[in-house]
Amino acid sequence: MDSLTVRVLDTDTVSQCKEKILEAFCKNLPFSQWPQVEDVDLEWFAFSSRGFILRDLDDTSIMEDGRKKLNTLSHYKVNDGASLAMSLKDQRDNTLGRVKDLDTDKYFHLVLPTEDILENKKSHRQSHRKKVLPEIYLTRLLSTKGTLQKFLDDLFRAVLSIREDRPPLAIKYFFDFLEEQAEKRGISDPDTLHIWKTNSLPLRFWVNILKNPEFVFDMEKSDHMDACLSVIAQAFIDACSISDMQLGKDSPTNKLLYAKEIPEYRKIVQKYYRQIKEMSPLSEQEMNAHLAEESRKYQNKFNTNVALAEIYKYAKKYRSQIVCALEANPITRRGQLQHKFEQVIVLMEDDIYTCSSEA
Repeated sequence: MDSLTVRVLDTDTVSQCKEKILEAFCKNLPFSQWPQVEDVDLEWFAFSSRGFILRDLDDTSIMEDGRKKLNTLSHYKVNDGASLAMSLKDQRDNTLGRVKDLDTDKYFHLVLPTEDILENKKSHRQSHRKKVLPEIYLTRLLSTKGTLQKFLDDLFRAVLSIREDRPPLAIKYFFDFLEEQAEKRGISDPDTLHIWKTNSLPLRFWVNILKNPEFVFDMEKSDHMDACLSVIAQAFIDACSISDMQLGKDSPTNKLLYAKEIPEYRKIVQKYYRQIKEMSPLSEQEMNAHLAEESRKYQNKFNTNVALAEIYKYAKKYRSQIVCALEANPITRRGQLQHKFEQVIVLMEDDIYTCSSEA
């Protein structure tokens, strides 16, 4: 049986203590393999070899004004250096203690909330927000930024760079398509093209990944991490923008934090777009061959049926617009793509109806 020393607080609830213990033991495992807090028991071996199960709520919980106070380690008088054990809960155990399933209006953590307290807190936050941030948090904020700076620089360069051994052919093909559309419509303003490219790749794809790493990695995104990632994503957005940043003392902290670095990051973005433009153009046949090769490489790593289902949902949602566009294009008309598209939709609808009927 593995054992670790885990740092917790007297004011932690039992669930918070479980979370910290799980994080200590499972930090090197994919998050999907972590047990859930509500699926484990926490036992305290206080005075004998027989353990005592700790719960957020039990018969010893204190009642105040009709609400139960969540049990903390202090409530149980768990001493420093205490021995605790965690085990999987009996699945038949649906007894009291699962805060997740309870009405939050009937319990509280440390302080019983009242309307007066909440109103005073809100008023205090509003009147002291500008004062508290510089005096308490700014030094720590800048220190943390300095620690992360190299990693952020590496991230931006990795995302906005071109490897000679693996040029981004799909991006080249798509950016050339945008250039072609601008030329067809008589749009010569380079800023417009920059905005098109930025909206299509950095903002639609990369910002989404930066803000939601759990889309790519098997991990949990805490509220604290979400706030930090939003600051990094905002810096990336500002780096891709072409508008001047009008900053002042009242500007949001997430914009001020990387204001010095934004001009350098913008150069990286512009260089990336320029390098893509200077790449040799791809024919449709070359692009199809590239996509076929990529599909072959990763055919066992992705569920193509799920991908096709998502494409179908999108196609069905914009069915009329897609049909009109296919009918208006001479090339797609010659290939009767609008007719083939309608056949696919009808076929999918029939299959879905059949599956639903069988179910």
